[in-house]
Amino acid sequence: MKTPIIQEESDAVQTPSRPAPRPPQPAPPGGLKGLFTRQPLAAFFALAFAFSWWAVPMGEFLPFGPLIAALIVLGVVQGRSGLADLGRRMLRWRVGVRWYVLAIVLPLGATLVAIGLNLALGAPVSALDDLDPWYLLIGLFFLRLINPLDGPMGEEPGWRGFALPRLQANRSPLMASLILGLIVAAWHLPLVFLPAEDLAPIYLLATVAITFMYTWIYNHTGGSVLMTIIAHSAQGVIAFSALGFTGPEDSRMVALFTAAICAVTIGLLVFDRGSWRGRAPAECRIETTPTP
Repeated sequence: MKTPIIQEESDAVQTPSRPAPRPPQPAPPGGLKGLFTRQPLAAFFALAFAFSWWAVPMGEFLPFGPLIAALIVLGVVQGRSGLADLGRRMLRWRVGVRWYVLAIVLPLGATLVAIGLNLALGAPVSALDDLDPWYLLIGLFFLRLINPLDGPMGEEPGWRGFALPRLQANRSPLMASLILGLIVAAWHLPLVFLPAEDLAPIYLLATVAITFMYTWIYNHTGGSVLMTIIAHSAQGVIAFSALGFTGPEDSRMVALFTAAICAVTIGLLVFDRGSWRGRAPAECRIETTPTP
């Protein structure tokens, strides 16, 4: 008697494999944090204008609006990590001696060239009497480095510390500088109409031009905001209001300074044109939308 052999089915139905379920994605934050996270640059620019312009109807312009705006947006979106990153950029001092020299010589040199040309065109030397003693300018320079109510500390952490690296995330340094320069010039616009400031309109062109200079310094120093603070301090250490030029000589001084700054900027664009194309160095870029 043969024992029957039960054979297992070899063609059993195969259950089709299903893809592993994707982990749930965190929901985007809502409210103010969500808005700032989605549009950090727009939020920054809106706050920078608001904090600087709110006192314009009372005849005042507050230059520290960009600093406050950067701190608020970073605090809301990134918290301590974002504020710490800005702090590191503001303290990035190991950049080489030549960049300290260039950060001072380029903007201050443009001012001195403008003064020299104005004197050569007939302005009186006595207009410089208010600059004595000259060594007080050194003290003023260092004061501007640390005074958050002044332009260098009030503006640079915002314009170069926050806005520029985000504008450069998907733009060339040339385009990012043009956009930022126009925005910064617009931010200065109330100074043209405030009697206490009486800023010459042509100075807005100098503002756009000097933005390119600051970008060049920032990108060549690994994203050092400190270097742009130094350059900004040097640029304004000899205030035109402290000079004794009057009437046509005063107007000519502003025009000559604007021409000198534009000449420096054109030189940087022409002789270092490779640095304006393509992408900025990695350490000088920040993605505009944080990864969850």
